[in-house]
Amino acid sequence: MKSVTEFPSFILVKGNEAKVALVAEGKTPEEVQESLGVTFKYEGDKLKYFINALDVSAKNANGLARVMIMRLNEGEAAPAQALAIEELYYIPEFRIVASPQAAHKQDKKGGRGRGRQERGPKESPWGLSPEQKLAKRTAEKTAAARKSQAKAL
Repeated sequence: MKSVTEFPSFILVKGNEAKVALVAEGKTPEEVQESLGVTFKYEGDKLKYFINALDVSAKNANGLARVMIMRLNEGEAAPAQALAIEELYYIPEFRIVASPQAAHKQDKKGGRGRGRQERGPKESPWGLSPEQKLAKRTAEKTAAARKSQAKAL
């Protein structure tokens, strides 16, 4: 496959707008082609490629990044989306758009949080005091005792 030329989407969009305006004025296809050649400074084969690329881009407007014009070597197969016009293939390329992700929950400070929403702030940067550790152990033991009593019933 040999690349002949390519046209980016922003030029094709401007070209399609100009072409629609010229057709609305009642210009013939030859006058439209000549006017587009003067506007975009294309002539000869490049103008012919541009006019054909405008037709391809009009059919594939959503998410178009560019239209590449390729010439296939012997024995090569054309890509799936390629349109054959004369001996060349016009291949539209599209932008890849990422799917939107779900929004994260915000914590009180405005960040996403770290899974500590229910724990609350620490009282001391050095950890629990000995009294707090003792209270925590007794609370765990009473909870375990209640659980085992509930299983026994």
